[in-house]
Amino acid sequence: MSSHGGVNGASDHGADGRESSPYLELDRSAWAALAHEVENPLTAEEIRRLRGLGDQLDLDEVQEVYLPLSRLLSLYVESAGRLYRQQEEFLHQDQPPRTPFVIGLAGSVAVGKSTTARVLQQMLAHWPEHPNVALVTTDGFLYPNAELERRGLLQRKGFPESYDRRALLRFAVDIKSGKDEVEAPIYSHLTYDVVPGEKVVIKRPDIVIIEGLNVLQPARVRDDGRTGLTLSDFFDFSVYVDAGTAHIRDWYVSRFLRLRETAFRDPDSYFSKYGRMTHDEAVAEAQRIWDTINGPNLAQNVLPTRSRATLVLRKDRDHSVRYVRLRKL
Repeated sequence: MSSHGGVNGASDHGADGRESSPYLELDRSAWAALAHEVENPLTAEEIRRLRGLGDQLDLDEVQEVYLPLSRLLSLYVESAGRLYRQQEEFLHQDQPPRTPFVIGLAGSVAVGKSTTARVLQQMLAHWPEHPNVALVTTDGFLYPNAELERRGLLQRKGFPESYDRRALLRFAVDIKSGKDEVEAPIYSHLTYDVVPGEKVVIKRPDIVIIEGLNVLQPARVRDDGRTGLTLSDFFDFSVYVDAGTAHIRDWYVSRFLRLRETAFRDPDSYFSKYGRMTHDEAVAEAQRIWDTINGPNLAQNVLPTRSRATLVLRKDRDHSVRYVRLRKL
């Protein structure tokens, strides 16, 4: 176990001269050792299906990184359950049914957070204490393209202001209020838009994973100086998938080139025009999109929220997790 400093400048030096941090940092081997007696519930075929485009996810990565994380999360869920029962006893009355344990998962475009979310969903559902694990992405809460265009925000898709934050907050409130059924809108990556009238219905889950670029955004300060609620206020645990910005940019360009050979060739795809580009044109366009949209969004809005996470997964150039930072209790 080591401590190489804080996250986002969250470190200082103690009286003994050593650097102090609100995080524990464990390198890959130390983290992997935490699950040496726990059996990996996923098969190689399941892992292949869960793997996102460009992610280097294999049995070793699941065994050494995600198995310890799923066990830690399960401990947090169990602890929340005990606290719920103790509070019920303390109040001397029956409480409403326990509300779902909510996990927020943040990170840049192309960093692999969607794959992380899917892996955690499947692994957590294998623990008998919480078999019903729902996964919701915040893409569905983007304003429809027509509304983004009306507001002049189509070229800022993914920035905080491109989301219906009020609807997203209502969703979180409904989840944490213990409603029997909660709906979330559906987003199509083929049409690059919210699907009109289509919803995913979540029914009494044990755990909800909410994945998205900006899920750890702090609350906005209103015109009158007051601060309202924000999505992360409803999280019981949060994960930030991290990597060097230069690596993420390379991954984005590589993913763009793979999509050019696959999904972008679909005539129904919003991006079908990219499928007709030459290799050099596609590289230049991917770099332009990153440098004008995704890169600035990462620097201005996403990366500053890293220090708000309970746990940070830091990836290396090959997409493997190199070390883990966990906020101290």
